[in-house]
Amino acid sequence: MELKELVFATHNANKVAEVQLMMPKGIKLLSLSDIDVLDPIPELADSLQGNAEAKALFVKNRFAVHCFADDTGLEVDALKGAPGVYSARYAGPECDSNANIAKLLHELKDTKDRSAQFRTVIALFLGEESVFFEGIVAGEILHAPKGGGGFGYDAVFKPNGDERSFAEFTAAEKNEISHRGIAFKKLKNYLSEIK
Repeated sequence: MELKELVFATHNANKVAEVQLMMPKGIKLLSLSDIDVLDPIPELADSLQGNAEAKALFVKNRFAVHCFADDTGLEVDALKGAPGVYSARYAGPECDSNANIAKLLHELKDTKDRSAQFRTVIALFLGEESVFFEGIVAGEILHAPKGGGGFGYDAVFKPNGDERSFAEFTAAEKNEISHRGIAFKKLKNYLSEIK
């Protein structure tokens, strides 16, 4: 299969740039904006896998292109896995990262157990069937934001084995160990085998 372009079903330019660095040579990533999808695709499933598959299926069916979508959630043990599938809109439909972090820190203010994990699920459609890839990184929630990089909850998530928050990592360092990095390495390996 000759695969030169692949649509990543997201409007998030940060994610597209981060993931393009992980793609096999010769595959150009396109975002939803690049194919003139301007409105967000509804995320109505109650699981990360369900949302990823629904977004990718929407693009595949509407535009007949090779595509993939991901969904990522922060799963906090003391909050019984919340915010999970609702991570982006934890503090409301505006999807405001600062408000989400503020709500999370408020929910955990008197909690000793701050263990958490980031989990990413990718759904890929190159034909009629979907293929799934998952990445998980374990860590803990800090008491206050640290660092100026990254996005989402990166400033309050410290992966196990490091003293820095994800917002203090370079993009390359984060790609090496992050949930998204792990899932996208699996995707890259799969694409490299079929190219």
